[in-house]
Amino acid sequence: MKAGRAARYAVIAVLAGLLVASLVPYVHAFLLIVRAAQIGGWAGRIAGCDTRPVAESLQEIPTRHGPVRVCVYRPAGRASQSTVLVSGVHPAGLEESRLRGLARHLAATGVVVVTPEIRDLMEYRITARATDIVEDSAVWLAARADLAPGRRIGLMGVSFSGGLAIVAAGRPALRGRLAYVFSYGGHGNLPRVLRYLCTGVEPSPTAGLPGGVTRPPHDYGVAVILLRAVDRVVPPDQADLLRRGVETFLSASALAGIDPSRAEQTFAAARAMEARMPEPAATLMRYVNTRDVAALGPRLLPYIGAIGGDPSLSPDQSAPPDAPVYLLHGAGDNVIPAVETCLLAAHLQGRTRVRMLVSDLLLHAGVSEGARVIDAWPLVSFWTALLAE
Repeated sequence: MKAGRAARYAVIAVLAGLLVASLVPYVHAFLLIVRAAQIGGWAGRIAGCDTRPVAESLQEIPTRHGPVRVCVYRPAGRASQSTVLVSGVHPAGLEESRLRGLARHLAATGVVVVTPEIRDLMEYRITARATDIVEDSAVWLAARADLAPGRRIGLMGVSFSGGLAIVAAGRPALRGRLAYVFSYGGHGNLPRVLRYLCTGVEPSPTAGLPGGVTRPPHDYGVAVILLRAVDRVVPPDQADLLRRGVETFLSASALAGIDPSRAEQTFAAARAMEARMPEPAATLMRYVNTRDVAALGPRLLPYIGAIGGDPSLSPDQSAPPDAPVYLLHGAGDNVIPAVETCLLAAHLQGRTRVRMLVSDLLLHAGVSEGARVIDAWPLVSFWTALLAE
């Protein structure tokens, strides 16, 4: 009798242990989200305890386009994963605060994170060269026995780099070397996104049908298109002046969330540059400074094919990855609309394993203010699955 009771207790203890073990990855994913979303209160205090020390170092790696700086984030102890994390279009590059925050949060959970500095993206250029460097960075990490010993690596891209990461992941050099590829707020088809930014009409969630809802696009994205189209929209003797003006505005936009005083000074400098411009550059710069996307967008629409038509810039025009694809998007994104993730998931279905989540908690490459613990739950299983690959 006693032996039978002891056996039952042993079985219960084993089952309880298995249950706890199965829940641990969900707990780690939940606390990662709490830290990344900067949720305070009791959850924030607990999440701060579920971290490892992280060491950061700068290195230089070889690529087909020359040496590239990377920052390596190494967690203390044995790493569970290794991944390349690529920033979006931002002048700060490796120093961009959201990129550094995500890299640190991931590394603190036990993931080795490598962030490459891609000059084209820092200069607001979405190019085939950027895709090449994403690929070369992943090949480099996969070959590093000290950073990714005997295991497949992850590849992550934020914003437009999300789409570039998926393109790179489908190339022959990375076949069989990736555990997953992850796009956060990324695109499936670059010309389609540029068309949205110029018109404010989101693509239909069903491929081949007319556009869906109207959502005012973010002025930052439209200004980036103008920067790429400068040589096509003004005479040659005005191109450099307009280019510098748009770059000044974009720099001010990048500063707005971290240094409002300096941002306003830089916006003022952009307005002063407008006053010195001849026509038609002055009018185009005025549209930028006043964030008049309704006036600027139609002027740029004829050039989106030339700017974004290279197949190496669009996942739905490139070979699919052989690794699982994780797609995460903010529901209200007005730089790259969330329907891009829906269309890309539909395109990849049947070609590789796909997991998609569109979340109200997220903005474009960021987290909405006022996030609560309960809002994080839909993200937990997504991150748990990704971190388990």
